[in-house]
Amino acid sequence: MSAGNAGAAPKIDPEEAAYEPVVLYERIGRVGVITLNRPQVMNAFNDDVRASILARLREIARDSEVNCVMVTGTGKAFSAGGDIGNMAKLQEQNENTLLAQRIDMAADVLQQLRALPKPVVAAVNGAAAGGGMNFALGCDIRLGSTRALFSESFVKIGLVPDWGGFQSLTRLVGVGKAMELMMTGDRIGAEEALRLGLLNQILAGEDFHAQALAFCQRLAAGPLRALAAIKTGVYLGAEGSLADVCAYEKKVQPELFLEADAREGMQAFLDKRAPEFGQQN
Repeated sequence: MSAGNAGAAPKIDPEEAAYEPVVLYERIGRVGVITLNRPQVMNAFNDDVRASILARLREIARDSEVNCVMVTGTGKAFSAGGDIGNMAKLQEQNENTLLAQRIDMAADVLQQLRALPKPVVAAVNGAAAGGGMNFALGCDIRLGSTRALFSESFVKIGLVPDWGGFQSLTRLVGVGKAMELMMTGDRIGAEEALRLGLLNQILAGEDFHAQALAFCQRLAAGPLRALAAIKTGVYLGAEGSLADVCAYEKKVQPELFLEADAREGMQAFLDKRAPEFGQQN
């Protein structure tokens, strides 16, 4: 992970005062809910947002009471990505060093998402554009409201995707479609995003956040070590060889087999009842 911004104090714009903190956090049962909270700019990222997300993810990694993470946005947007007003100020100053540091921090967030041994669910409540889209793609599962919109909008301001988009989008939709989406910056609605695999599910109705939370609570009630192993295995399957995957299965399955969750799961199956995982924690 990049150390470019390690320990750096986040900068808070005075105009943010009405919306502090710019990232909200709440633990609901065993679900940690991270909410981007800059609705006046469609939850665009600033330095404080990036630093706060990273700090929360690191805290969650140490919190044994959190089994699943949900990421969402306040208001009508998930995230519009980079704060273009702030970026324009950097251009006026012929400054790109700070921009490079911000890209480092985004990379740190993505690597923390991947390393977190817990499922991370993006609840895409509205527009997810630019870095906001790729932040969502960096999560393990994506649930969308009927108002969800995606756009690789970087090209519209003469830039290239960041927040890992070259990898995440290409792996989800393939080379040709990734080229099209990145070169046009076209918007994709919820139904098309579902068809392309950008969304796992569309949750209709006015209670989107409640439905998304219920999904996360379902995951949080599962066998934590098995979920962590599944997350590692799926990414290994996407990136490694068949030999790598088979070796991983041979290593992990026997380890899980004798643990309390596997014993509980099998006994519950034999008893014809719902399993109660995590009772040993």
